[in-house]
Amino acid sequence: MADNTQGIKVWDRFVRVFHWTLAACVLGNYFVLEDGEGPHRWAGYLAAVLVLSRVVWGFVGSRPARFADFFPTPRRLRAHWQDLRQGRLDAHAGHNPLGALMMLWLMALVLGLAVTGYLLGTDAFWGDDGMQALHGALANILIGSVGLHVLAALVMSRLGGINLIKAMVTGIKPMPQHGEQQVRPACETRK
Repeated sequence: MADNTQGIKVWDRFVRVFHWTLAACVLGNYFVLEDGEGPHRWAGYLAAVLVLSRVVWGFVGSRPARFADFFPTPRRLRAHWQDLRQGRLDAHAGHNPLGALMMLWLMALVLGLAVTGYLLGTDAFWGDDGMQALHGALANILIGSVGLHVLAALVMSRLGGINLIKAMVTGIKPMPQHGEQQVRPACETRK
């Protein structure tokens, strides 16, 4: 990193463990574990518990982990999109608004998969083709969204000169101190 950067603590240990454990559950369930078998179901239940725990942490956790700090309001999304269209990268301490939107979307998909997977094990939906199709479609949408998430992290890392994947491992995000990028707390909005 250049001399004009400083590291700031962004993602606490809970957020980092949540992120990588959820990634392992999702990828394991899609690519490794046999559909409908015990390990597949338990990985799905673990994923649901992780997401629900993250929702709670979004209200009681460290400040950068709180939804209020980065929730993707229409105003924040518009300002971020305008910055991107004008070639400006606004460095956010935590998730930028589009990243926050993706995070919420991924968590919603995981919960949808957990519900449909659970229902497939009940008497009412055992062997139900429609529920199986919905579960499979949600899984495919989730994997496509994960791919988009990883691609966006790589692109934003490249454009911003900040290794976002490393930051999600260490919890420390290098941030520019000055120059063209402005460091803005995720909770700050433009008028």
